[in-house]
Amino acid sequence: MNELLRLDGIMKAFPGVKALQDVQFDVRKGEVVSLMGENGAGKSTLIKILAGVYRKDAGTIQFDGQRVEIESPLHSQSLGISVMFQELNLLPNLSVAENIFAGREKGKFGLFDKLGTKKEALRYMNEVGLNCPPHTLVRELSVSQRQMVEFAKALSIQSRLIILDEPTSSLTDREAEKLFEIVKKLKRDGVSIVFVSHKLKEVQMISDRVHILRDGAYVGCLEKGEITEDKIIQLMVGRTLENIFEKTPTEIGDEVLEVKGLHVPGKLKNISFSVRKGEIVGFAGLVGAGRTEVMRAVMGVDKRSSGQIFIEGEEVQITSPSQAIQHGIGLVPEDRKQHGLILGLSVKKNISLSALKQLTRAGILSRSAEDQLANEYIDKLRIKTPHKDQRAGNLSGGNQQKIVISKWLATHPRVLILDEPTRGIDVGAKKEIYTLMSQLAQQGVAIIMISSEMPEILGMSDRIIVMHEGEIKGTLDRESATQEKILELALKGA
Repeated sequence: MNELLRLDGIMKAFPGVKALQDVQFDVRKGEVVSLMGENGAGKSTLIKILAGVYRKDAGTIQFDGQRVEIESPLHSQSLGISVMFQELNLLPNLSVAENIFAGREKGKFGLFDKLGTKKEALRYMNEVGLNCPPHTLVRELSVSQRQMVEFAKALSIQSRLIILDEPTSSLTDREAEKLFEIVKKLKRDGVSIVFVSHKLKEVQMISDRVHILRDGAYVGCLEKGEITEDKIIQLMVGRTLENIFEKTPTEIGDEVLEVKGLHVPGKLKNISFSVRKGEIVGFAGLVGAGRTEVMRAVMGVDKRSSGQIFIEGEEVQITSPSQAIQHGIGLVPEDRKQHGLILGLSVKKNISLSALKQLTRAGILSRSAEDQLANEYIDKLRIKTPHKDQRAGNLSGGNQQKIVISKWLATHPRVLILDEPTRGIDVGAKKEIYTLMSQLAQQGVAIIMISSEMPEILGMSDRIIVMHEGEIKGTLDRESATQEKILELALKGA
């Protein structure tokens, strides 16, 4: 029998939300199956059921022909299932070898065998192409190297099914290529892979089949010869998406923000740029080029040793985020869960956080004004939530991103900085965010967008600033910008 995993009739509900309804799913031995769907379609819930994090409410799971009830993460692991979540599950202060065998340490008579552990770890590290000493601390590794540690860990427990949740979201193109080589090698060795990603080109390139969920229900499967971007989108969103980059021609106005000679020791050198009313300025460059660090310095998060910031021609002093907000600058951060949201608070509370000043009278918060604000942005940005008091942590990634954007729009910013605004969200939600960006530009908001996605940078920017090793290496206008020109500046700093 060629089938490794089969799910039938899987149901899962949370308070106010039916996450999965009668879902089916199957994986064959030694194949790469992609699992796709918009944010909120149920992908994460399905993965967590297979990982033993959640218990299904109904339905059956068969693994290698045997019916199983996955009761815990340890039970899932013992079956031969490994899950690499987007937030990697490693211990940063332990070595690579210790992480590979965490909870299964090598030893005899209760004594830890350090040498044996390193030797065994090295074997699995070589299999995935991780070139560093096994005693290297995980905190010293890059994101792509940490993913290789997770792969080595999966091999060490003889995993037969490896689930990859958005594995390339924080990787450069080169690092992603290396990851795909590992996936192909594992496939040749008979390991099955479930690949969860919003990147259509990657899915098309790597997949043998694609399973698609929509609104918690299974809507279909595409076989190898049928996999096209148009077919995937149509099944995911229930319609075709014309012209995903909604870039409406906008009249560019006066200069809103100007930065001159910004310097942060060890991070940034002589950064100078400007952005005008109605303009979208894209910041491109490789991971680690210093794009996020520029915005942190502008927001007053990181202390600068020199440099000036001007708002509408007037020099301003910004040494803290609260001062940046007062001057009309908002920042939607790269890591929405860590820096953009308080996951335990409601949708309403998160939206109102940055606008508390305008919602209070004589030091007392107006509940009705807060409700009105939350309802306004839930409607405006089409945030899918059962109600405004739902915990933000219970919503999908795309809807969480909309909450973060709502929070800053509620402050009526003159300058809105978007750091990787569509990372880890589906194609339908991406289109909505691009449309919103165009609408804000038309209203005169000056927008700065940091993005590692080349089509996004080329599709949405009026001007593109390219960074390399903490310096600006060139500026390209919309008409003359090409992928080749951007990469040349980003790679060589020419």
